[in-house]
Amino acid sequence: MNDFVITATRSMRGYALRVVEQLTKNPNFSQMAEEINGVEYLSTDRFADGEMEVSIKKSVRGKKVVLFTSSCRNDTGVEVEVAKIELYHAVDAIKRSQAKSIIVFEPYISCSRSDRTTRRNSVGLWIHFKTLSSLGVKQIVTYQLHSNKSQCMLDPAVCYIDDVPALNLLARYICNVYIRDIKTLEEEVRNTWAFCSVDAGGEKLAREFANAFGAPLVVAHKQRDYSVSNKIESVSVLSAVSLENKVLWIVDDMIDTAGSVEGLIKALTVFKPREINAVAAHALFSPPAVMRLNRLSEEGLLQRIIVSDTVGTSAFTESIPFLEVVPSAELSARVVGSIIRNDSIGKMMRPFDAEKYLKSPNLFSSQ
Repeated sequence: MNDFVITATRSMRGYALRVVEQLTKNPNFSQMAEEINGVEYLSTDRFADGEMEVSIKKSVRGKKVVLFTSSCRNDTGVEVEVAKIELYHAVDAIKRSQAKSIIVFEPYISCSRSDRTTRRNSVGLWIHFKTLSSLGVKQIVTYQLHSNKSQCMLDPAVCYIDDVPALNLLARYICNVYIRDIKTLEEEVRNTWAFCSVDAGGEKLAREFANAFGAPLVVAHKQRDYSVSNKIESVSVLSAVSLENKVLWIVDDMIDTAGSVEGLIKALTVFKPREINAVAAHALFSPPAVMRLNRLSEEGLLQRIIVSDTVGTSAFTESIPFLEVVPSAELSARVVGSIIRNDSIGKMMRPFDAEKYLKSPNLFSSQ
């Protein structure tokens, strides 16, 4: 099985190396370290006038290439626009090197929120998908797209997308760290916890958590000023149960400027919960997120934030002391291994079940 290569653009080389490390721990791949440790296949050069060129340092002819990439903020300091152009150049270089197929693994697609169409606006996600598919990408793998409808922007006959629910990873983490056993789930979690959406659009994600743990659902309705980016006017909270003395978990796919989280937490404090926590797949933390989150913590309104490492978080582990980062490399290795073997990844798409997981605590259980 040396007919595949794992590589990465500069923004994701560290992440790709962690995935390779996890993949080689798998008995099915343990003898293949030399073949799959191809993260340094790509070389990126810049000309004096600022233009870019990406080269392939080793042959990928006839091979399946898994390309890890990120066009969002990253720990390497590659700027967003540069990272995106580098991705397009890398795909073109791999295609010209006569690879058998190209799979782009982009844990967080930074332009995923640019998915609304009006008469006179560009749609960043459509541009991204269209560019990748026209350059020859056959498959895109990502975690927790901002909207389910986004998948419809791709023609599956040309290029198909696997949107793996990263929030399941965080749900397992909560089971491992804060619940641990069935008794706690039944006696404490289901009686004293509740899961809250950030807005009406996020109700589905919060409901999945509520169903997973058998706890109540709280729905927030957010009034947004669409004339200004990231501006919230008001928040209303809907709940069928009393929130007094409850442990509340705010669930969202991402935290950007933390404006929505801040507004919701202030609205929830009126109901006198015991504590409020936040769970998000992607930690963007654009300014002034750090200031807002730390202020909420200092005021005793926010206990903890749990996120995955789909976006580089090294710059925030010290500035946000109550931040808990859940590694995703092991899950990514499982996804890559399934792709390489042409196995189904359907079991990673299934809704999480806390009770079933606690009875068989395996990160890659069949549930």
